[in-house]
Amino acid sequence: MRAAVHRAVQQLLAEQPAEALTLPVVAGRAGVHPTTLYRRWGSVAELLGDVATSRFSGDIVVPDTGSLREDLERWVSDVATDLADPDVLALMRAAVGSGPEGGCACTADRHAQLAAILDRERSRGGSAPEVERAADALLGPLYYRAVFTNDPPQAGWARELVDALLG
Repeated sequence: MRAAVHRAVQQLLAEQPAEALTLPVVAGRAGVHPTTLYRRWGSVAELLGDVATSRFSGDIVVPDTGSLREDLERWVSDVATDLADPDVLALMRAAVGSGPEGGCACTADRHAQLAAILDRERSRGGSAPEVERAADALLGPLYYRAVFTNDPPQAGWARELVDALLG
């Protein structure tokens, strides 16, 4: 049932504006009774947060090239490619628009991936920036461009963010 509901949300967001999304509409598309959705999620915002958490968890592999710069360049390129997908973008915009929890659902796994890259560099004896500084320098511009502009982030541009972070 959860998979059918998630699929219905993603399909509906690809077809219509997020404002048209309601639990009864999702229930109809998923083939379940609306009360099932109200009991499980309670609101569209909670449902969007769940769909976003599911979608943005574990879909990008954390590279291990042996070099912090190369790991970050590959990772930001993958994130930029993911954010350029129109379906991903529709889900992200809807989740972010649903409230603060929606934004967290879209970025939590990315923060964990970034922390893993930076921690691995420190374990190799190298120097790495703090996670929040790296997130501000890398994820901030990527997500800003994806959510608030009509110019999705490109892999080459994203790699330039790594240069700015590492100097």
